[in-house]
Parts: sequence; structure tokens; C-alpha cells
Amino acid sequence: MGITNRIHFRNLQGDIFGGITAAVIALPMALAFGVASGAGAAAGLWGAVLVGFFAALFGGTPTLISEPTGPMTVVMTAVIANLMAANPEDPEKAMAMAFTVVMMAGIFQIILGALRLGRYVTLMPYTVVSGFMSGIGFILVILQLAPFLGQESPKGGILGTIQNIPDLIGNIQPGETALAVLTVAILVIQPFLLQSAPSNIKKFFPPPQLIALVLGTVVALFVFPQMEMIRRIGEIPQALPNLQVPTFSAAEFQTMLIDALVLGMLGCIDALLTSVVADSLTRTQHDSNKELIGQGLGNLVSGLCGGIAGAGATMGTVVNIQTGARTALSGLTRAFILLVVILGAASLTAWIPMAVLAGIALKVGIDIIDWGFLKRAHQVSIKAAMIMYGVIILTVFVDLIVAVGVGVFVANLLTIERLSKLQAKDVKTITDADDAIQMTPEEKELIDQTDGRILLFHLSGPMIFGVSKAISRQQNAMEDHDVLIVDLSDVPHLGVTSSLAIENSIQEAIDKGRQVFIVGATGQIKRRLQKLGVLSLLPAHHLHVDRTEALRQAVAMVKGYEPPANGTSSTAYPSQADDVAISN
Repeated sequence: MGITNRIHFRNLQGDIFGGITAAVIALPMALAFGVASGAGAAAGLWGAVLVGFFAALFGGTPTLISEPTGPMTVVMTAVIANLMAANPEDPEKAMAMAFTVVMMAGIFQIILGALRLGRYVTLMPYTVVSGFMSGIGFILVILQLAPFLGQESPKGGILGTIQNIPDLIGNIQPGETALAVLTVAILVIQPFLLQSAPSNIKKFFPPPQLIALVLGTVVALFVFPQMEMIRRIGEIPQALPNLQVPTFSAAEFQTMLIDALVLGMLGCIDALLTSVVADSLTRTQHDSNKELIGQGLGNLVSGLCGGIAGAGATMGTVVNIQTGARTALSGLTRAFILLVVILGAASLTAWIPMAVLAGIALKVGIDIIDWGFLKRAHQVSIKAAMIMYGVIILTVFVDLIVAVGVGVFVANLLTIERLSKLQAKDVKTITDADDAIQMTPEEKELIDQTDGRILLFHLSGPMIFGVSKAISRQQNAMEDHDVLIVDLSDVPHLGVTSSLAIENSIQEAIDKGRQVFIVGATGQIKRRLQKLGVLSLLPAHHLHVDRTEALRQAVAMVKGYEPPANGTSSTAYPSQADDVAISN
């Protein structure tokens, strides 16, 4: 779908109103996230403008609003803190390297989209997603404790803040803390008061973030009239940003690359999860790969212009849609309004208290935490709860990429174990006409005629590698028989490990002088067995599509042939030339 198809004017009023509303929400959030990241309020604003503009123009979700978000800010904060610690004598170089990480993250997202890997990004268990999102929420809350209490953030990140909590409480600044408390109170109380109000009344109230920002600033102006009495943002330049030259350091390149991968992957997950929310509200279908390209371009340009990284923002997207937006024109309108604010009214932000922005960011952190699932995870599944708690702990105290990697690995192991146990029940050996599988009357009659001399080895469902143990157990439990029929008619997928287990069963039967038939090996199943050389072990007339026909041939063979006393077979198997003919 081209840009011209995504932007039209049939819904002009709804798109403009949606963009205006989204811009009103974005302004305080961008300021808060810019300050919280350590890059400054201006970096937050330019990130909101540029990521939002390019994601709207080139992305695959027309109504998605993209800007700095809580999760992206948490990772961005760690990136800046680490690079600052590594370059204490050159903070400008450290910031340039941090913006380079944003550019690299954007390039990584573009590559994922170009390789059409978008649909795989969000394929992870909810326990892992909930765990790392909640962990990010806890990190954001912890990092805002110092500015919330009116102080500079201690060195050492999360651990440094936790270790210094007694000192932070002991040195609390009552004025700034009161402003932060007022901000959080407004963010909590206004939605509560309006939740039962009619929609035609709700639309006249601005977002609580903007009310908190304006009211907190006004109160600070009256109570603390002098700029130096409390910590404030300071003036933001009313000019276009300076281009950032990509800056690398040989000593820090590996760290920068890993940070870029984490930032880019988190941005992909954040954006695509929000795209799913947008789809559910608009009853449309987004283009995951195109969205990743749009997000990547936005972050690439944001980094070049000194902006922080962004992703799809759930709050802005939902409000945008609820206000009437349906096309990418809403996102472009929002970006234009924010650009006008920066170039025309940025000086008004100088008096905004840092404590107010800390209150906004802290409330965002609280909202990111998946409280609903935290409360009932242990009731749903103890194993799921342990995975989620483990991911939270690893996210907060170790590393996001480690948390996700370990969480996905453990969750997949448990899933494979569960599926293997279920699939193992569909590996059956049958020597008489019981009800273990569905058989036609003729098949039941045929298998009953042989008094257990024919063994039907029936497999059903996807044969993943975990089922190979069940195949081996059934092989070991096989009693004496003259003919083995391996029935693969109900197998849609045959993994390599299970294929090898089947090969072992067939080879063992052949070594013991038994006749072997394979039934239902078609398509991918047949190609897999051919490549492993399993089909070359059997005569061509022992390969059947129909199980009944295989049983007829097996019964005729059993009735007309008695095995030698020593248990070996005189049956002639194909020569090497025959093997080649069969495999072809």
C-alpha cells in the first residue's frame, strides 16, 4: 500500500482532531521522557516530532502514534548512563555516541522490516512480554524516585538508586516533592472523576498529563517565583536541531551494537503490540514489515537530529482513534503541531519544574506494570508465574536482552515438554482391532486374521523432536511380529529427530528379518524420509498411500510365509541399483 493510499482527505476532520489531541498528550510526555532519559527535554521533543512524522509517513499502521515511550526511555537512560560513565571527561562525545546508538537501532529495525521478519517479532509468550514490560515499569519508577524527591539521580542506575534510598529520603526537598505529589494526584483523580461522565462532556477536558503540566507549573510560579528556587527544565532552543555526526569508539563499539539491538528490538515489540491494539479499534490489519521500516526511518532521523528513540505509543494511539482519526494524516498533523510548538513557543517551557515531569514519568511507570496479571498469574499457572517473576527480576537487575532470552528459552522448553507429552499419546502400536485408532471394518478384519503377527505402528499429529522419546519407547515395547506397518497418514509434520527415531525402528525391524511397510508418506513427509535414505531401505511395493492396501499385502505375505526357526528372513531386499531407482 503506497503513501497516497494511506493518506487521504475523506476523514479530514477526524484526522485533524485526532492529531491535535495526540499532540496535546505528546507534549508533556515528550518533555518528561527527554528529561528522564538524561538527553534533555529538547531531545524528547525532537524524538516525538521526527519518529512520529516518519513512522506515520512510511509505516504500516495508519492510526499509530509514535513517540518516545516509557520502555524506550528506560533503555535510552541506561545507554546514556553507560556511555557517560565510559567517557567522563567528554560528555559531548558520550551524547553523540548515544544518538549514534539510536541511529543504529533504526537501521536494525529497517533491516528487520526489509527481510520481512515483522510477523515473528511478537511471537513470544505473554508471560515473557508481561514480565519484561512490568520490569521496565519498575525500572522507570525507581529511576524517578530521586527527581520525585527533588534531587539529582545517584550514580549507578537502578542499584545506585536503591542503595541511596535512605539518603534520598533524608535529604528530601519538600517543595519539589509536593509538586510531584500534586502531579500524580491530578493524573489519578481526573480520570477517576470523569470515568462515569458522558462522552460529550469528557471531550471538553484536556488530557490529565497536560493539566498536571500546566497546573504544576502555575503553582510553582506562585510558590517559587524565582527560577533558581527549584530545579526547572530551562529554555529550549527555538531552532532546528543540529545534525549529529555518527560517532564510534573502538572500546565501546560492541556495547553500542548490543544497546542498539536491544533498543531496536524493544521498539519493534512496542510498536507492533500497539499496532495490534490499533487494529482491534479500527477493525483493520496493519503491515508489520512496513511498520518496522517506518519506525526504523523515524529513529534513524531522530538520532541524526539529536532526538531520543521512540516507538508506538498506546495512549496516544487510542486517543487518536477515539477522537476520529483513521489515516496517517493524523500522525502528520500531530508532528506538525509539535514542530510549531518547538519553533514558536519552546521558551515557555523554561519554567516547567523537573518535579512535575518526574511525577508524569513515575505515573507512566506505574501504568506500564501489568498489575492485572501480576495479581492472578499464580492462580493461572505456577510455572507461568515463575517465568514472569524471573523475567521481571532479570529485567530490573541484570539486562533486558538476557531477561527476554532466558524467559523465551524456559517458556519454550516447558511448551515443548507439554506438547511432547500430548503428542506421545498419539504414538500407538496396534496388533488387534481395538479402539485405539479409527479403522474401517475391513482393516479390523484384516489385522485380526494374523493373530498379532502384524504390528501397526500408528503416529498422529506433528512429530516434533520431543516425540522421539515416545517413538523409541514404543519401539522397545514391540513384541514379536513378522510385519511392521508404519502409518504416517495423520502426520502433517515430521521433524528430523523423530525421523531418525522412525528410521531406527525400521532398521531394527529389518535387521530382525521383519517385513516393513510405510503408509501415508506424502509431500514433506516423503521428502524428509527420502533425504534421510529411509525409503531406500524398502522395496518400492512396500510404500503405500492407503493403509487398507498395505494391510491386504501384509496379510497375504503372512499367510503365505512362515519365518525360519532362527528368526531370520529369506526375503530378498532391493539391490543398490534398485535403491537408486526407488529413491528417484
